[in-house]
Amino acid sequence: MQLADLSRGLDTIWVVLTAAMILLMEGGFALLEAGFVRQKNAVSIIMKVFVDIAFGALVYYTIGFAIMYGKDWAGLLGTSGFMLGGDLSHIRLNITHDTYWLFQSAFVIAVISIVSGAVAERINFRAYIIYTIVMTGFIYPVAGHWVWAAGGWIASLGMIDFAGSAVIHALGGFAALASAIFIGPRIGKFSPDGKVNIVPPSNLPLASVGAFVLWFGWFGFNSGSTLSATNGSIGHIAVTTMLAASAGGAACILFTMFRYKKADPPMVINGSLAGLVGITAGCSFVSDKAAIVIGAVCGILMVLATEMLENRQIDDPVGAFAVHGVSGSIGTLAVGLFARPELAADAGNGYAGLFYGGGWHLLGVQALGLAIVSVWGFAVTWGAMWLINKFVRVRVSRDDELIGLDVGIHGVPAYSQDQDFIDLDRLKKER
Repeated sequence: MQLADLSRGLDTIWVVLTAAMILLMEGGFALLEAGFVRQKNAVSIIMKVFVDIAFGALVYYTIGFAIMYGKDWAGLLGTSGFMLGGDLSHIRLNITHDTYWLFQSAFVIAVISIVSGAVAERINFRAYIIYTIVMTGFIYPVAGHWVWAAGGWIASLGMIDFAGSAVIHALGGFAALASAIFIGPRIGKFSPDGKVNIVPPSNLPLASVGAFVLWFGWFGFNSGSTLSATNGSIGHIAVTTMLAASAGGAACILFTMFRYKKADPPMVINGSLAGLVGITAGCSFVSDKAAIVIGAVCGILMVLATEMLENRQIDDPVGAFAVHGVSGSIGTLAVGLFARPELAADAGNGYAGLFYGGGWHLLGVQALGLAIVSVWGFAVTWGAMWLINKFVRVRVSRDDELIGLDVGIHGVPAYSQDQDFIDLDRLKKER
């Protein structure tokens, strides 16, 4: 066997395995969100995750991948590669195009899963399917082309976003914020006098397991983005990923103990995830010590962002914006501060962050790219929700929301409790 063939085979195995790790994160999203919402809406969470995977993969295969990585048109979008056909010769990797699509499809499924948590317990299932098609077929691929594709106009400025703090998490987080604002808070979440009413999670152990599954999958998310099994930075990426997640959780434990006089379990769960989100952009380009700082800052600011949303009566049941939008923004900007030139050079980019003699250039590029991607995600999501609502009501009826989406929309509870039958009409009258 030729050395080139062996290298190609190893890279293919690496990319497929890490893609599978990322897809396993959907199980993490399902457990996390099902644990955070009320018991009567657990099945609806699972169904949305199935929509993410089933529709997301098909739409991304049909049009999304082409728009994102097809032959560049004016730096704005791709024009080839629909259904993996046509001219993709400009994508020069040591793996096949279909292997590359598989890895990228796992990313697009993660993006839409971010939004699903922000609209939990009150979105119409049909409307969610339509929005999933829009996100995976247009919103995310266009932003991805700008930042990651050869010829993308933000990429040409030199923006660094190794595994997607901006393209995936900030985009998904700001899309989640737009969705949460558009659809409005859950019934009873806020009192008329502005008081915030706590909606207790149904199963924190379940949510914790979901967080651990996500944490595991993140090693595929970040290390897999090398797209090569022989890349020397894989170990460093895994270390910075681990340290940032740990720092996010530790900082959140200490901060909530100081602020609330007790460690807040949901916040701590999200604190570790915030650290993971924050390190995603610079995991290959920053030092171990910088990863700890980034993770800790993300963990603390996630708590403050959660409080800020509630003070403005914006209902985000799982903290999607605080975890992904805020931490994704911090992580993107952190590259402009902490990027080490010798690490960036390994990826063909010798830019240095502000703290390593690079001046303000990279930080400015990071800020510009972040702002554009975030505004794009928010604005187009708002427009999509508005348009969808003209044809399919985005929010469920009051009766279905009070009964719970599991029974009201899907006709089955998450936990049967040995019931022989469910009388939907009786349940509605009782409510």
